Amino acid sequence: MGFCSLWSNVPPVKLPDLVKYLNSVLRIDEIRDYPNAMNGLQVENEGEVTKVATAVDACEATIAMAVEAGADLLIVHHGLFWGGLAPVSGSSYRKLRMAIENGLAIYSAHLPLDAHPRLGNNVLLCDSLDLNGDRVPFLDHFGTPIGFRVVDEINREVLHSRIEQLVGGHVHLAAGGPVVARQIGVVSGGAGSDIAAAVKEGIDTFITGEGPHWAYTAAEELGVNLFLAGHYATETFGVKALGEHLTEAFGLPWEFLDHPTGL
Repeated sequence: MGFCSLWSNVPPVKLPDLVKYLNSVLRIDEIRDYPNAMNGLQVENEGEVTKVATAVDACEATIAMAVEAGADLLIVHHGLFWGGLAPVSGSSYRKLRMAIENGLAIYSAHLPLDAHPRLGNNVLLCDSLDLNGDRVPFLDHFGTPIGFRVVDEINREVLHSRIEQLVGGHVHLAAGGPVVARQIGVVSGGAGSDIAAAVKEGIDTFITGEGPHWAYTAAEELGVNLFLAGHYATETFGVKALGEHLTEAFGLPWEFLDHPTGL
């Protein structure tokens, strides 16, 4: 069945009501973040939402995909303003014009989505990897632990294979730690530069998305296994879960827009 036959009777949701709900669920006003994250509503529309699109990045490609999909709201993990203050020209102009002319609101949730205990990237990474041991919040960012430390027991190569299967591609491993992982830290995105802080919290194996060149040798010297599974690949989980959640809460149809960076 197509979009019209499935969802034609779903009433629109007022954008302010949806934003208020998202802000509450994600604790937007409570969780500090990088200044350029600009969590919350970044672009408004005329006031109604009939379909939601989700994506990792608010880039020109995903905005065009959202418009093509007939969405009124695009929810992303990385918003429009990561580059800082810039003139509204070039790609910045094109993105804003495309969104405004097509009635597309844009909402962003960065660390609040990483840290969410049910819809977050990190809890869903743990779930998807079958890391079912005791979990404790892990790796503080701006006063909030954004990941999880899992007490489990798994062979390093089995874990490597499991991560590659989950993300659908190569996962780089710096095998500096034990063959059997028992204290596993999970933080999506670009947390490789936090490896020393992670080790101080007692982990022997660290799963993240990407890191700097020196993180490899740091892993060897610190005696920890470091898995780099891709920044993009480790951060698709939260926006997908948020789309599903809005369907459950409001009956709105949703669609995930896949625009992988390979990083």
